[in-house]
Amino acid sequence: MKTSRKTTGEFDVRVWSGGAGSPVLYLHGFEQHPGDAPFLRKLAQTHEVMAPEHPGYGSSTGFERLHDLQDLILYYRTLVDSWGKGPVDVIGHSLGGMFAAELAVMAPHLVRKLVLVSPYGLWIDDQPLADPFVLLPPQFAAAKWHDPSKAANETSAFDAAEGESAANYRTVNLTTAAKFMWPIPDKGLSRRLSYLTAPTLVIHGESDGLVPASYDQAWARALPQATTVRIPGAGHMPMVEAEGAFTSLVNDFLG
Repeated sequence: MKTSRKTTGEFDVRVWSGGAGSPVLYLHGFEQHPGDAPFLRKLAQTHEVMAPEHPGYGSSTGFERLHDLQDLILYYRTLVDSWGKGPVDVIGHSLGGMFAAELAVMAPHLVRKLVLVSPYGLWIDDQPLADPFVLLPPQFAAAKWHDPSKAANETSAFDAAEGESAANYRTVNLTTAAKFMWPIPDKGLSRRLSYLTAPTLVIHGESDGLVPASYDQAWARALPQATTVRIPGAGHMPMVEAEGAFTSLVNDFLG
């Protein structure tokens, strides 16, 4: 397993990679890159996993080039093309789930199968999502975790740079996330999902208070061909709280 930097045009991002086998692109959630996480290492036992840090997060550059969501998806299309591995399986968590779905719409030739984990991107008026940017820490933890004591198991690859406070590091990441999630993470994806042809698995933690499991019904309506699964005993981070169930579902689906 290694962390390296990948320069593509005006973007220079950090990439965690490891394993061998069929290629998998992992797109992380709105808070941070998960780093050398146990679930990524487990996926890397059977796949070649590449997990870039989104531009604008940590020290990954190029945020000023992102005027809208389309710019980011075009960047990821170029990044995957540059790997020269042909179609890849794509796993997107949280905000990364929205990015992954948009990539599958915009570049279907690059996405073999798609896994969306607690994905943002849809909005139900009578089931509005919690605003993670205004929740106080205890409220946020309660919404994020089935068991808040599991928060200690969450990893981060890229800590604050020397001399930078953890608070500033988090502020940088959330500022980038807000560009795509505020005021609501509905950028028209529902209108485009009819163009998504890749076999898709949608996973929700049963206790997710940020993107409730009930949103799987909206995904099922938008993607009738998709498989939706709820994992009990897990919140917004099923890969952390229910790692075994999560990796088993993903590996079985990707084959």
